[in-house]
Amino acid sequence: MSLAAKIEKRFSYNDYLTWLDGERWELIDGVAYNMTPAPSFKHQRIAGNFYRILGNKLSGKSCIPGISPIDVVLSEFDVVQPDVLVVCDKNKITTANIQGAPDLVVEILSPSTAIKDKREKKALYERYGVREYILIDPTENYVERFVLRDGLYGVPDIFGPQEILPLNSLEGIEIPLWEVFEVEAPNAGIKENNNP
Repeated sequence: MSLAAKIEKRFSYNDYLTWLDGERWELIDGVAYNMTPAPSFKHQRIAGNFYRILGNKLSGKSCIPGISPIDVVLSEFDVVQPDVLVVCDKNKITTANIQGAPDLVVEILSPSTAIKDKREKKALYERYGVREYILIDPTENYVERFVLRDGLYGVPDIFGPQEILPLNSLEGIEIPLWEVFEVEAPNAGIKENNNP
């Protein structure tokens, strides 16, 4: 089925399940969004780094991280594949997918998906109660963090590549962004003054 044909109709999760395995799609309000071409190498490095750091910090805790591709089914007409996610309610995790809103969603911006991530997905995650939504810009090396308060995302907090990102949705978890972006750590070039 062509992209043009998919956009003319409102699709459900049942429709989505019939599409070819080699294709990656998302549904937002029944509108199908093509996830091809595949993400860039830098995009995948950043997603992998964030996931690895998060996984290490969550080891032994009740919350479980995940990495794309995995379907997150928010409703019959809303199915997404976040780059990285964390689910703290194990009842939402099935053998096939995640049923319901994750606690944390991370999206790494790509030129082909940035507008959708900033507009449609932000509104979707807010509507379904994702507690924390993080956008990572791999070109400019910065992070925008939206925290759900009273059912709404306010103005985002902005973090640079040499800062620590404290996660509001996961108490006590902090992400050193220089490890995510693979840049020099802060103060890496400064030697301690050990004067007697």
